[in-house]
Formats: sequence, C-alpha cells, structure tokens
Amino acid sequence: MTTKNPKELFVLLLTSVRNSVQRHSSIYQEMSQLVQDPEIKEAIDARIFLNDKTLSTIDEVFRLIGEQPMKTTGRLLEVFVEEFRRELSEIQNPVARHFYILSRALQITHMQIGEYAALIAAADITGDYGVGVLLENCLADKLAFVERTRRLLRHVIESKSAAKLAAA
Repeated sequence: MTTKNPKELFVLLLTSVRNSVQRHSSIYQEMSQLVQDPEIKEAIDARIFLNDKTLSTIDEVFRLIGEQPMKTTGRLLEVFVEEFRRELSEIQNPVARHFYILSRALQITHMQIGEYAALIAAADITGDYGVGVLLENCLADKLAFVERTRRLLRHVIESKSAAKLAAA
C-alpha cells in the first residue's frame, strides 16, 4: 500500500495497532485457558478486560481524526502465535509453562509500547493533543501491565525456590 503523506502513515500505524489489539485479545484468551495458577489467570483476564478498553480508545482516536481503519495484511502476530504454541507444547513443567506464558505476554506488550511511543510522537507533531492524551492513556496501561507482570514473574520464581527449600 502506497503511503502519500504523514497523516496516511499515522492512519496506517494506528490501524496496525488496532488490528494487533484485536489479535492480542484472542492470544491472551488462549493464554488464560492454558494457565492453571489462579493469580496468573487473574492477571491475564485483567489484561483481556483492559485490551477491550484499549480497542474502544483507539476507535475514539479514529473518530477524532475523522478516519477509518485501513486494510492491512500483517503476519507478525500469526508467526508469534505459531511459535508460542510450538514452544509451549514442548514445556512439560507447570511452573516453567507459567513462566513462559508470562514472558511471552511481556514480549507482546513491549512491541505495543514501541508502537504507542511512535503514535504519540506523531500526534504531538500534528498538534492532535486530544489524540495524544488517549494514546498516552493506552501506553500507561501497557507500562502498568509490564510492571505487574514483572512482579508476578518474580513471585513465580520465589514460590518455586521456596518450595525447593522446604523440600530440602
């Protein structure tokens, strides 16, 4: 698809983010079904809820700029999901599986953080400050998820270490 000006590029990037948010919902739902630990399941389910909020926010950004999402053909997430499923199927230990699922959720989120940083910069350049505020809200949500997931990963490791010490 030929992009002729900065606004078209912004719409293309915003469309890409919107499509990935939709796809992430299904990825997170799949992850939630694979998790047995109630704390991890709760964290992923909260991510699903917030993902729906993010989708509504992005739709509001489209409304504010007077545009509609474009047609795109991104394959990055499909490759990610294929690799995730393949690697997860090879992990037998439940704690290791939970750790792997959380680490992949972080990886997805870090990709989104980069996308939002670029969109916010573009909104600032064009003077769309309301759009920037909405996108920064989405970014803040992603950053909070990263921090919470990092803490949960530490908890998983500490619990496993404590169990080993208690068994010794």
